[in-house]
Amino acid sequence: MQSTRAWRAFFAAAFVTTIPLDAAGQDDARSPMRVSVIQMPFTGARNVPEISDNPEYLYRNGITDTIRAMGFEVTPDRTVGLTATEDGEYGEWHRMGLANGHLADMVAGNWRSGTLTVGLLGNCTSVIGVLGGLQHSGVDGEPREIGLVFIDAHGDFNVPETTLSGMLGGMPVAVSAGMALHNLRRESGLDPGIPTDHIVMGAVRDLDPLERELVDASDVQHLTVDDLANHPDRVRAQIERLATITDAIYVHVDMDVLDRREVPGHPLTVPGGPTSADLAAALTEMFRHPKVAALGIASTPANERDPTGVSLRAAYNLIEGALTGVRQRSGGGSVSAGW
Repeated sequence: MQSTRAWRAFFAAAFVTTIPLDAAGQDDARSPMRVSVIQMPFTGARNVPEISDNPEYLYRNGITDTIRAMGFEVTPDRTVGLTATEDGEYGEWHRMGLANGHLADMVAGNWRSGTLTVGLLGNCTSVIGVLGGLQHSGVDGEPREIGLVFIDAHGDFNVPETTLSGMLGGMPVAVSAGMALHNLRRESGLDPGIPTDHIVMGAVRDLDPLERELVDASDVQHLTVDDLANHPDRVRAQIERLATITDAIYVHVDMDVLDRREVPGHPLTVPGGPTSADLAAALTEMFRHPKVAALGIASTPANERDPTGVSLRAAYNLIEGALTGVRQRSGGGSVSAGW
């Protein structure tokens, strides 16, 4: 494929070998770069199971072995859960906020210690928790400025007044921008919301009519499918733009963004998506920047919805692509928190 050859040629020319740094930014060739894999099974969805099997499906099929084989140290695995007291609470959105709060604490601790987060997520509502964690990951107590690269077939930029489906999963980017559901956002650890010029949507191609009006009226930036597949310079330019106005960047991928042949069991696919190989190459470019702090992989079809394992392989391609970028970092430390 011509686009894949173009990316491979680009990375062959740009590859940089680095010596891993520890959390304090000191040279330490003995310490591998650290990755924390977090399973977040809560979805916040109504009238469907609260707990998704997608994260466990990705985890139990050897992703930590893959990460270690790439030269990273994998910290002890963690799965988000509610405390005994919290488990007595009711309301799906409220419980999602509580779970996101725990996710935020984990992500914040990771970035303070110079550890990259790889989130295996039930759905996109976890975006709010990851952003909350990065926002409050500083050691001085001051909120950090956070950027979001949101790669999804859908914008997830609805608010309750514009949504056609009523799905919480169609709202988390708008919620993260402080446009709706403020209690959920605050419970998720994100306060204040992030400015819309801190958001880049990647390969978004299916917006509801009123949702499109909200996006068009915002300062959200865009990368097209073609940009991700064929134009590493445009990908790099958006990451560098975010890096000039933020302290840390979260890259989130909903698996419905991909070519339908790689996610045949996903109910929300949209024609014209990138292949996992093309998107993995774009993630490599993004994660070469030391301010990119976390990767989230959401809504991977699991178990009977992925009988041939094609979606599992696609998700692993994306994780491997991102971590290849981390291995190529220079001038700022392998997983340095950047401040």
